[in-house]
Amino acid sequence: MDERIKVLSLTYLGNIEWLCNLLFGGECIIDLHEHYHKQSYRNRCEIMTASGVVPLSVQVVKPDNWDKAPMCEVRIDYSKRWQHQHWNSIVSAYRGAPYFDHYAPLFEPFYRQHFDLLADFNTQLLKTLLKAMGADIRLSFSEKYIEPGPGIEDLREAISPKMHHHRSGSFFRPHEYYQSFSDRLPFAPNLSGLDLLFCEGPGAMEVMRG
Repeated sequence: MDERIKVLSLTYLGNIEWLCNLLFGGECIIDLHEHYHKQSYRNRCEIMTASGVVPLSVQVVKPDNWDKAPMCEVRIDYSKRWQHQHWNSIVSAYRGAPYFDHYAPLFEPFYRQHFDLLADFNTQLLKTLLKAMGADIRLSFSEKYIEPGPGIEDLREAISPKMHHHRSGSFFRPHEYYQSFSDRLPFAPNLSGLDLLFCEGPGAMEVMRG
């Protein structure tokens, strides 16, 4: 029996692969003290629009040292109107989705409030997403950086928008579901959990279970 603990990064509106590992992949811990990496899901999610898959990135204040800044200390940059752009993109993409009107009021406030830290913003969004999906899970966060080693399945870099990363250890098998614009665009298997929630509503958990 595999009793390894999975270590995940804290992501922005985590994608389905990330959520499947968290919910169904055994014991997981989210590392708040890992080093922040640019161009990762820590501040990025992907949604389906009329033009295809589009990434949304939270603007962050550039740390003094990108390679050494702990995730829990990364601050959000509000000098640009990224919140306005994100929410407008989400509304444009999903206002025709079956469950958008039901769940949108849960998420809209996040694009009007200011969170100082990216970790706080991501955590509150994650809790909202999980509750909306009906996921009964107690989140576990690290109190210090988790060193790779025996008994650890490290997915902090394995779940990445960089397609060359190796993913064989990830507890994820894509299952097709209804998506907005499915009449004109091919199915995208690993978007933000927000896509799954707005399109499948109460059936989101069953889709992920397969």
